[in-house]
Amino acid sequence: MDTLSYKTISANKATVTKEWVIVDATDQVLGRLGAKVAKLLRGKYKPNFTPHVDCGDNVIIINADKVKMTGNKWTDKVYLSYTGYPGGQREMTPARLQAKPNGDDRLLRKVVKGMLPKNKLGAKLLSNMYVYAGSEHKHDAQNPKSIDINLLK
Repeated sequence: MDTLSYKTISANKATVTKEWVIVDATDQVLGRLGAKVAKLLRGKYKPNFTPHVDCGDNVIIINADKVKMTGNKWTDKVYLSYTGYPGGQREMTPARLQAKPNGDDRLLRKVVKGMLPKNKLGAKLLSNMYVYAGSEHKHDAQNPKSIDINLLK
């Protein structure tokens, strides 16, 4: 009898182990940091990754105000949005977006949101990210572990 000696394990909400991790954004390039955070949120670094399940970690990003961009992207890169009205196309540079109130959070959420799935799961995954401009955060009760984002692929 020729049968498989293994089975593909599919994670579900009950079998997923979610952890809390801290990522320090000091002197990190914005796009590369966003890509790695998106993979952490999605759970792609875990061996039991399942595409349709929220099996990623809760990510706390500290020092978001110290993030970098290469070249002249702070002023030359343009984010476009549309209000829905004629002539309602608005443009925003990363420097202007970061200068607004709560701008560090909005900038990082915009970057990471573009790297997550465009469906209900992507919206749920984005809610597992917490961004703080300074080095203080309010999630000490969850005992988060600090990871070096540069060691991840």
